[in-house]
Amino acid sequence: MTLAPFHLAFPVNDLAQARAFYGGLLGCAEGRSDADWIDFNFFGHQIVAYRAPQETGKSGTSGVDGDAVPVRHFGLVLPLQEWEALRERLVKAGTKFIIEPQVRFAGEIGEQSSLFFLDPSGNALEFKAFKDPGKLFAKA
Repeated sequence: MTLAPFHLAFPVNDLAQARAFYGGLLGCAEGRSDADWIDFNFFGHQIVAYRAPQETGKSGTSGVDGDAVPVRHFGLVLPLQEWEALRERLVKAGTKFIIEPQVRFAGEIGEQSSLFFLDPSGNALEFKAFKDPGKLFAKA
C-alpha cells in the first residue's frame, strides 16, 4: 500500500524561526509561502506553519510508559537508521529534549525508539522508529 502524504497546519510565533527550525535543523525544503504562512516538505508530507502567536504553546500531557507525553504533538515514524541519524543531528545541535531519546515498550509488540522536543513556538514533535516496522498497528 502506498501512503498518501498528509497535510498538517499548525501555529507558530515567528516565520523566520520556523524557517530556521524546520528548514535548517530538520532539513525540510520550503515550498510556497506568503506573509503569514510557509509550506514545508516534512519528509514527503506537507506541513504549513501559520503565524498565529495567540494559538501557540504546549498542551497538557498524558502518561505513556512512565513519561508525560504532550497530548498535542506531531511527527513521524522513521526507519531505525534514519531515526538514529536524526537523533545524532539533534544532539549535535544542542536540542533540549522534553523526553530524551529512549526505547519505549521494550520487549513488547510495540517496541520503539522515541524522542520528543519542542519547536521555537512550543509545538511538540515526536520522532519514532519501531523495532519491527510491520508491527506499527499490531495489538498486544
